[in-house]
Amino acid sequence: MALQEEFEKQGNFLFKYRGILPLIFLLGGLIYFVADIYTSTNETPKVSFEIIQIIAIATGLLGLFIRSFTVGYTPKNTSGRNTEQQVADEVNNLGIYSIVRHPLYLGNFFMWLAIAILTANVWFIIVFTLIYWVYYERIMFAEEQFLRKKFGEIYINWANSTPAFIPCFKKYKKPTLKFSWKKVFKKEKNGLFALFLLILVFNTIKFYLETGKYITTDKWLIYTTIVSGVLYFILKILKRRTQIFNEEGR
Repeated sequence: MALQEEFEKQGNFLFKYRGILPLIFLLGGLIYFVADIYTSTNETPKVSFEIIQIIAIATGLLGLFIRSFTVGYTPKNTSGRNTEQQVADEVNNLGIYSIVRHPLYLGNFFMWLAIAILTANVWFIIVFTLIYWVYYERIMFAEEQFLRKKFGEIYINWANSTPAFIPCFKKYKKPTLKFSWKKVFKKEKNGLFALFLLILVFNTIKFYLETGKYITTDKWLIYTTIVSGVLYFILKILKRRTQIFNEEGR
């Protein structure tokens, strides 16, 4: 099989199971995090975990902002969370798609980078970045092959002038659609809760291993997790039981 077809085949497979990588990464991060606490000594200089948490939260919120900004301007049947097959009714080339071809994966990178930052280990962060790139490079390749075959020159002309992963802000073109908070709440309702919940898990594990107590003293983190969790379940119930988030063409 030619390398092009092999990359496409791998990409389609990874696209279908792309939710697995975060779970493997999360498990690896937790294992390293616990091992580092057990093996660290008081003589080893370390950055304050409170500062690390703030950096992680800021990084994760950046990723969530990128995803929300992307989803809020997209029409129906584009930029979705489907895993069974590629879907696209048109080529997105305005808004954030005028400066980068894969903004959702860029947002994902920052959201998972936030968890890598919690380990406070440069090498773990570098390894995560390399694995993420190799993994999603195949997925991006498969998606682009699908779009190339479906839209031909329209897609090729846009791709030739738009970077794949690192945005070029000077190319920005204003989207024609209005921003839809309804679509953001519908599609990205779990992002904020997941971010604070995972950081709380790391925080609680560290606190327990160091003090033997189960409840962390960082009350602000507990409260933000609870608030974001309540918001998540409210949005989930509204999505299932009402049509409040439905919009024509979105």
